[in-house]
Amino acid sequence: MTITRRSLMIGAAASIPLVSTIRYAGAQAAEFNYKYANNLPLTHPMNLRAQEAVEKIREETGGRVAIQIFPSNQLGADTDMLSQVRSGGVEFFTLSPLILSTLVANASISGIGFAFSDYDAVWAAMDGDVGKYVRGEIEKSNLVVMEKIWDNGFRQITSSVGPIETPANLEGFKIRVPVSPLWTSMFTAFKSAPASINFAEVYSALQTKIVDGQENPFAIISTAKLYEVQQFCSVTNHMWDGFWFLANKRAWEAMPQDVREIVARNLNEAGVKEREDVAKLNATLEQELAAKGMKINHPDAAPFRQTLKDAGFYSEWKGKYGDEAWAILEKAVGASLT
Repeated sequence: MTITRRSLMIGAAASIPLVSTIRYAGAQAAEFNYKYANNLPLTHPMNLRAQEAVEKIREETGGRVAIQIFPSNQLGADTDMLSQVRSGGVEFFTLSPLILSTLVANASISGIGFAFSDYDAVWAAMDGDVGKYVRGEIEKSNLVVMEKIWDNGFRQITSSVGPIETPANLEGFKIRVPVSPLWTSMFTAFKSAPASINFAEVYSALQTKIVDGQENPFAIISTAKLYEVQQFCSVTNHMWDGFWFLANKRAWEAMPQDVREIVARNLNEAGVKEREDVAKLNATLEQELAAKGMKINHPDAAPFRQTLKDAGFYSEWKGKYGDEAWAILEKAVGASLT
């Protein structure tokens, strides 16, 4: 499957028949009828690759497993869906490790501000010791997690009031952040005014000026059309974020081992392909957002990192995560953050 600009921008109406096919052609005769919920538009690479994986799973299991996709927070906000995947209301759910930290405290360690310099560092850590550590923590919460984390991307700051050039521009800046203590803590260290708002409400919060700005990767800024309500985009790369593919434990263990292996393999393979899709998109989306009217700037990361250090942000979170987890992170990034 090749992700192109055309396929990315396919409208939701064109994509609905794909979901309906799962519901009606596969679900009726399937032994395992499972729901997969997420918070992203159908046009995002995650849903395009998930659709591909769902079709392969149905084929390779001989129709035993039918998975229906519910994108765009159709089944509730992130925190609601996290409760549903725990209770079995939905069987699969993809969630940022930073939001997952409301349940699994140390899951958010991969999102420490300015920890990763580039994607090579990210994948070495998340396919290595950092990912292994976090998956172990997730499993303690009675959830099943796939081996490969999917990519959300490095996060950028958008604004309706002006560009973010230096840490001083963040002082008093009303910024939407996901419902996660780490995000709130980081922007509080910058002396901003962070507001925790679920993603489903972000566009309206920006449109009505409840907040001045928000932060998200290029792909989400584009697919959620945030450029319609934000004039400026500052390429800060301040955090890397991904999506853990979670499963309800009872539903997962209800499937025979050979079926579980098919499901896991296809989901992990789709996750790796989605990483490549997002990387390719990021190479073009900056220019496309500029063409849609956004003013783009590239601030130096060093002053932002130093501000966090001086504010005690890294020391505070080292204390919260514990020495073991922090040592795993610092070994992965090859530097002392504190």
